[in-house]
Amino acid sequence: MKNNKNKKIVTEEVTFPMRLSKYLANAGVASRRKAEELIATGRIKVNGEVVLEQGVKVQETDEVKFGAKVVTLKLEKTYIMLNKPVGYVCTTSDPYAEHTVYELINLPNKRLFTVGRLDANSEGLLLLTDDGKFAEKIAHPRYGLQKKYLVVTAKPLSDEAIAKMKKRVYDDGEILKADAILKLKRKCEYVFVMSEGKKREIRRLIGNVGGKIRLLRRTNIGGLSLGSLPRGAWRELNDADIRVIFNKK
Repeated sequence: MKNNKNKKIVTEEVTFPMRLSKYLANAGVASRRKAEELIATGRIKVNGEVVLEQGVKVQETDEVKFGAKVVTLKLEKTYIMLNKPVGYVCTTSDPYAEHTVYELINLPNKRLFTVGRLDANSEGLLLLTDDGKFAEKIAHPRYGLQKKYLVVTAKPLSDEAIAKMKKRVYDDGEILKADAILKLKRKCEYVFVMSEGKKREIRRLIGNVGGKIRLLRRTNIGGLSLGSLPRGAWRELNDADIRVIFNKK
C-alpha cells in the first residue's frame, strides 16, 4: 500500500568536487558513517583504484565502484514510512529470518536501507530511504532527534525502576537511559521517549530492572507519527512530512 498524495520529491544541491563518503551516501549506497567504513575496508574504487583514505574527493566525471557495481549519483531521493509488523527483520538478507521488511515494499528499482532498526519482535514506525545524509540526521545521537515508543509490560513498573531508567543503567559496557517515561491510564502501558538509538535499548533497560515486555511499538520519529497507517502498509513521504520530522514549518 502506498499513498503519493501531494508527493513532492525532496532533492538536495550537489556540487563537485565532493567527498567520496558523501558521494556514496547521496547515491544511496549507505549512510555517511557506513560509507566511511566501506572506504576503510577497501570496498570502494575510484577510476579503477582502491581508495582507503578518508577525505578523498571525486569529480562528476570520476567512475566510482562499490565492489563490481558502478555507483551512480542520484539527485532524486525516496523516503518511505512503513508500519512494520512483528516477525519482520530490517536487514536485506538474514539466513535465519523468515521475513524481511523489504518483502512489504514493492519497489524493485530502488535500493533502500532502513533508518535505524526495529528488532523482529518490535513493530511500528520504520523509515526507509536511499538518502544517506537524511538517514544520519535521523539516527545519529548527536542530532538528538527523539523517538517515541508505546511499551506494554507484563507487570507494572515501579517508580524506582522508572527513575533508574531515566537516570542511567549500565549494560554490557554501555550507559543506557530514557529521555522520559510516561505512564498511561491503562495498567502496564507506558510511552518511552528515546534519542540515543542504541541496539535493543528499551528491552535492555526494562530487562535490567527486572521487567518483561509484552509489546514494543515505535509511534513517532521526531514530529512524524505512525497515525492510522495499517500494519504492514507503507507510503512515500512528501516535503511536508520531512519538515514535520524535524519540527520545521
